[in-house]
Amino acid sequence: MIYTVTFSPAIDYIVYMDELIPGETNRSTGEKYYYGGKGINVSTILSNLGIENVALGFVSGFTGAELENGLAANGLNTDFIHLKEGITRINIKLKKKEDDAPSAMEETEINCQGAAVSPEAVEELMNKLDGLSEGDTLVVSGNIPNTMPDDMYERILGKLQGRGVMFVVDATGDLLRKVLKYKPFLIKPNRREIEELCGRRASNNEEIAECARMLQQEGAQNVLVSMGGDGALLLTADGDVYYRGSMGDNIRNTVGSGDSMVAGFIAGYFKTKDYQSALKMGVSAGSASACQDGLATGEQIIEFYQNN
Repeated sequence: MIYTVTFSPAIDYIVYMDELIPGETNRSTGEKYYYGGKGINVSTILSNLGIENVALGFVSGFTGAELENGLAANGLNTDFIHLKEGITRINIKLKKKEDDAPSAMEETEINCQGAAVSPEAVEELMNKLDGLSEGDTLVVSGNIPNTMPDDMYERILGKLQGRGVMFVVDATGDLLRKVLKYKPFLIKPNRREIEELCGRRASNNEEIAECARMLQQEGAQNVLVSMGGDGALLLTADGDVYYRGSMGDNIRNTVGSGDSMVAGFIAGYFKTKDYQSALKMGVSAGSASACQDGLATGEQIIEFYQNN
């Protein structure tokens, strides 16, 4: 079974406006909302591609109930821990969109902090994860809320080390570097993040591959580097390097595209055990989501995969 962990899920509330005038009453031209959080995004794309999984994490209050019920209505399996205080956060994203050029937009984000996670809730999550065993896959992604221990990734991977659990990690900086010793099956930095980790510029694919090898030497098995409009580069556990360009030219929203790439790669690898097919599915999923206002459907991802 595949499990994803989202420490701080959110409802993303998208508000479209012609302009924003501070200090005045402003009117929107439209609104949308999506159920978010990096692990939840991964779970959503996996489910859309027909891959069974369970989303773990913390929810609270009336917004947490809405998120949990909404995900269930969309066909996701969840096993959230219910916090006793606070509410699941709502992130507000203000956008300006031109009718004749959907890709031209200005965006202002207000990402809220969310409910505090108690030590008891952390322990409850660890107890749930204690049930994972050989053949299971665990996806951990995103930042750690400031109400949780800052070594949560290390605690989780350290607890499960040696059980045959496959780790997928999408994190930044020291948060990622400190878990490389647990030999995660896959890590997914973007170009800027891998440059920061390696302490050098990477201006072409050869230099990006060199940086990926540095992380592989520290313990990562496969390194998938997302490069936005330039596609993605994969350094495999076998030492091979593959590159695939982006498949979309009508970019509407990059939020969730990296998570979609992770999910697409996992789905592709689980179905074929072939790295090139997994990379193509990952880029297909990332590109398809980037061309939508929300996350891509399975049909949209397969269309990208088959037509490129």
